[in-house]
Amino acid sequence: MSAGPVVQLRSGAVRGRTVAGIHRFLGVPYARPPIGEDRFRPPRPAQPWTGVRDALTYGPTAPQPAFALPPELDLQYPTVPGEDCLNLNVWTSDLGAAGHPVLVWLHGGGMEGGSSVGYDGSRFARDGVVCVTLNYRLGVEGFLHLDDGVVNLGLLDQVAALEWVQDNIAAFGGDPDNVTIAGQSSGAMFVGMLLTAPRARGLFRRAILQSGAGNAVVDPETAHHVGRVLAGVLGVPPTREAIAAVPMPRLLRALDGVAAELAAHPDPRRWNGEPGSRVTAWKPVVDGQVLPANPLDEVAAGAGADVDVLIGSNAEEGRLSLVPFGGLGRTTDEVLAEAARLYELPVERALAVYREGNPGAAAGDLLALLQRDWWYRAPSYRLAEARARTGSTTYLYDFAWRSPQFDGLLGACHYLEVPFVFDLLDSPRFQQLTGPTPPQSLAEAMHAAWVSFVAAGEPGWPAYDLVSRPVQRFDERPRLVHDPAPGERTVWDGVF
Repeated sequence: MSAGPVVQLRSGAVRGRTVAGIHRFLGVPYARPPIGEDRFRPPRPAQPWTGVRDALTYGPTAPQPAFALPPELDLQYPTVPGEDCLNLNVWTSDLGAAGHPVLVWLHGGGMEGGSSVGYDGSRFARDGVVCVTLNYRLGVEGFLHLDDGVVNLGLLDQVAALEWVQDNIAAFGGDPDNVTIAGQSSGAMFVGMLLTAPRARGLFRRAILQSGAGNAVVDPETAHHVGRVLAGVLGVPPTREAIAAVPMPRLLRALDGVAAELAAHPDPRRWNGEPGSRVTAWKPVVDGQVLPANPLDEVAAGAGADVDVLIGSNAEEGRLSLVPFGGLGRTTDEVLAEAARLYELPVERALAVYREGNPGAAAGDLLALLQRDWWYRAPSYRLAEARARTGSTTYLYDFAWRSPQFDGLLGACHYLEVPFVFDLLDSPRFQQLTGPTPPQSLAEAMHAAWVSFVAAGEPGWPAYDLVSRPVQRFDERPRLVHDPAPGERTVWDGVF
């Protein structure tokens, strides 16, 4: 380990650490702490400091509830206590005027959890990409809507971080004109929203969406209703000032009451609660300003057409929420049909299509596929098709490698592609998903494709079109396929 390098930012100097030739700077503030007068308010630029600030450890992460997880799969999001959660991390192999492409990663976590901790960007830096990961406000602090003109604070935090990148990334060897934003799950949803957000225009050149397409948004009426439910559970007036005065521990405890009330009326489009899925009360709202309209509609109208896009999903997304909790075996045909109804599908025709395409699949297996397509694959296809009609460049992938964990039942589940993309198969945390001997060759193939796309906009396979519909399938041996499972694709026509 060598002496720590110092980089001069607009707000002050930071000292990082160099490990195996990679410089890393952790916990760098990009905005003021969201406390006091700034709590539940839009982010403001970080206050300047004098001297050299150490950037040696991860900064505080956004407040969030603990999630119930089985002991065999301890994927609790790593968190760091503290109030200054609007911070980011940078990994780079060169400092100064190197002009490397930049990857900005938005973590997942269902919009209520997650953090930048655990996404080590050193392998991207090793391969000539400056990697940035960040924390932003989540849940009620990020997406409380009370019809008072203050909205989508979590998205505004992300915009503030992207503005910070424009102002400072050159000092880390990055090219501010060659920025790619990327994310997984809710992080991918945010990427899809930023693709159409006026405030984010011009802040990035490319976008990668892993299991998400910007579709997890709600209308103002729904968001306002959730805010009123929270105020009722807390026993305070439904005002920003009253809720901001509630101590954070009490606010987090109240979220269970909100979820319980919403779960009594399952609604996948508004707050989930359908079979095999937990309630997600806090989502970005289509407010007409930060988000002018539903992102999928905005893309169809040409928004983000100048941004190259790489998008895809995993073959058995829903197994992560079903298998570890025993839900796969408990799913009955009646539960499956109810899920299809809540997903707004023509139930009999849709289930016949899925049964024909997956012979021998049990009800739980099919529910995992329905969840995949409702939340991730069908919206991804809609986004890709809309962009193809406007002549925009879009690449599709399908991650199909099946994990051996849980006696092979975990399959190609949600989140499984992340350690392959980051080339982190040696991470003990990720090996809970992958098992101890995942194929390194697959990580090398995926990581190289992501690096190539970030650097030059070309991952190594043909762009999507409406004739041959090419999709790169990442499995033990990656290969190009054309229009996989067209029946399952088209049965969602009209739903999104």
